[in-house]
Amino acid sequence: QLQLVESGGGLVQPGGSLRLSCVASGSIFSINAMGWYRQAPGKQRELVATITFGGNTNYADSVKGRFTISRDNANNAMYLQMNSLKPEDTAVYYCNTALKTSRWGSWNDYWGQGTQVTVSS
Repeated sequence: QLQLVESGGGLVQPGGSLRLSCVASGSIFSINAMGWYRQAPGKQRELVATITFGGNTNYADSVKGRFTISRDNANNAMYLQMNSLKPEDTAVYYCNTALKTSRWGSWNDYWGQGTQVTVSS
């Protein structure tokens, strides 16, 4: 069964750091772009950062200079290093990717279950 599993969320004080991880497991032939999204209470889900298979990255303006996205293609994993965290970064963070389960299959979109990040003193 194909799964995206996030980990690394938690409670941190303003100015602190957290590192999120996302690992894809199951019958995977190929993974394309991967990304992190977040959803705060009462708000729509928003893009945080994306990374292509080749390592090109894109960030939301609100996290530029503070967050760093990376991936380990050999292990189907992606990471989000979050520094200088602010209360407004509080949200559920979701892992997203497009992948194929076979050579001739189509690219499909998958989401993780989410991990809570709370920034508070």
